[in-house]
Amino acid sequence: MALHSTVFCIGTGVTSFPRNSLSFGHRTVRASGFSTSPLASFPRLNVRGKSFPGDGVPESKESPHVVCFGELLIDFVPTVSGLSLAESTAFKKAPGGAPANVAVGIARLGGSSAFIGKVGEDEFGYMLADILKENNVNNEGLRFDPGARTALAFVTLRSDGEREFMFYRNPSADMLLREEELDFDLIRKAKIFHYGSISLITEPCKSAHIAAAKAAKDAGVVVSYDPNLRLPLWPSADSAREGILSIWDIADIIKVISEEEISFLTKGEDPFDENVVRKLYHPNLKLLLVTEGPDGCRYYTKDFSGRVKGLKVDAIDTTGAGDAFVAGILSQLAVDLSLLQKEDKLRDALKFANACGALTVTERGAIPALPTKEAVLNAMLKSVA
Repeated sequence: MALHSTVFCIGTGVTSFPRNSLSFGHRTVRASGFSTSPLASFPRLNVRGKSFPGDGVPESKESPHVVCFGELLIDFVPTVSGLSLAESTAFKKAPGGAPANVAVGIARLGGSSAFIGKVGEDEFGYMLADILKENNVNNEGLRFDPGARTALAFVTLRSDGEREFMFYRNPSADMLLREEELDFDLIRKAKIFHYGSISLITEPCKSAHIAAAKAAKDAGVVVSYDPNLRLPLWPSADSAREGILSIWDIADIIKVISEEEISFLTKGEDPFDENVVRKLYHPNLKLLLVTEGPDGCRYYTKDFSGRVKGLKVDAIDTTGAGDAFVAGILSQLAVDLSLLQKEDKLRDALKFANACGALTVTERGAIPALPTKEAVLNAMLKSVA
């Protein structure tokens, strides 16, 4: 299966990257902008804001079970770990973007998924649309913008596999999705509607995001939320906290990263204190998931809570691990929502999700590293052998 991987080499005389950065938890995120002058029209696509006619739709009359909303971009991952962006001499191009990763992850696991978002009317945008199609993700909801480029993210890999990010957007096409471009029929027919928080940062995408979430909720669709905090992309820490929490009570399922996001959302409280975690549990929430990297995850419902151990592996690149975890649990819930009421079955589903996340860190990039169901089940069998 082609994933269009390319290595970009950087030699001497190249302008250095901006040094403005902000450390947060285990990761550093750097935000950079680029000028987005109108792009030349390509013969391949002449319709503004539309998907390719007849393209990217899996050959099935059944509506996708999980619809993911948000950003789809290109990650540039260094070929050598342990170097800064300035020190890295080559990068491998890999498709990414948290909600898109989840959509592909679900399809890789044999599930049914769709993606709604926007990319540039450029070669990267075309490539990403093709990758969704190749991975059996319905891309009817993908739109193209001729006046903004597809978002890029340069990812630095530390020697332990953890990451630093530098984003090139401001604006990128994903930020410009409008409410009138949404495929509401696709949203309303889903079993689960999943999104992050990056699409809440700026208009018009913020309004489109809120409208999509409301449509899903009104239609009785289960709503899943992974905040995926990228603090420097927001105007301020306060605006990030306010924006992330603004749609908190809509979600039926929420996944957060223990150390980073709980501390941030609770303004510095202990993320390992059960009482602190319970503060994030709203009255209508069905499942709160707290991921802890290689240590596994914690789960909270109204009736029970617990911890599921992770699968131990040697990490190469943690990009996409959380998205693979989300794909793992949503792929199980899309088949059987009663897992939310049955602790034993939920624990089994979370063991599966933990294995999805673990396998993803053993390869570079997000989408290229997402595992198949067969690979996950084999890894789980080996872990108990």
